[in-house]
Amino acid sequence: MRDQRVKQLESLCKVVPNCPFGSQAFSDLLLATNDIDAYCHHGAQTENYKSLDFDEVAALAANTRNIRQMCQALVSAKCKHIILTGTVFEKDEGNTPHPTTAATNYGLSKTLTAISWTHFAEEHGISLVRFVIPNPFGPFEEPRFTSYLVKTWAAGKTATVNTPDYIRDNIPVSLLAKHYASIVQHADEKNICDDTRPSFFVETQGAFAQRFANEMKTRLNLACDLKLKTQTQFSEPLKRVNNETLDPSEYKWNEAGFWDELADYYRQYVIDQKNSDLS
Repeated sequence: MRDQRVKQLESLCKVVPNCPFGSQAFSDLLLATNDIDAYCHHGAQTENYKSLDFDEVAALAANTRNIRQMCQALVSAKCKHIILTGTVFEKDEGNTPHPTTAATNYGLSKTLTAISWTHFAEEHGISLVRFVIPNPFGPFEEPRFTSYLVKTWAAGKTATVNTPDYIRDNIPVSLLAKHYASIVQHADEKNICDDTRPSFFVETQGAFAQRFANEMKTRLNLACDLKLKTQTQFSEPLKRVNNETLDPSEYKWNEAGFWDELADYYRQYVIDQKNSDLS
């Protein structure tokens, strides 16, 4: 799936392989580039991000490898802004009325990453904006909740929602991307630590699953049956959402068009692929 994403990028930008953040190759790339308007730091350690064994300290080290050297290279390249991706599961995120702890070890690693980047950005005189992401879904997504639903329905089965009571903020990835592009394009109007927390479908996971089923049913010609279990485990906070509801008209984004595009994606990469495997 990630290979598919990179292939999509190749027509839009220069892709530089074997150049991870914090490496000498990455530093050399920055130093060879003049007048960087903005550096977008999106990559982070995410493997087994929901596991209790997720190593937040190792993730912090990877997310901030040689950070002072990298910031020095950014200054040399005349970088004006850093856009740092955050998560709704960090400490004091989630639109709660009182301070909170990080929701997961992964959220803790992102909290520590944000503190480090804020420190070094200030130290080097580079403005920093945190772009806090809730639960994105859409084409080329990681195999998570919505892809599970479609794979289950494509197999002719009823999909089970184990945590229907959690209140989450599911946001279409194409709308999220338009907002991200807008933040980068208008970075000169931002000041240090002026964060953004985009939001869209704020509802229980049970309600979102039903919304998703309703949109896919006619488009994919599948039954899209659901079973909402009685939730008894609450290992994560009941509610974690953002607070800036995006206006689709501001980005010339069409919700029906998004659902059409998503259904086409599932038809090509899930349903047709499944039928091909069976033939």
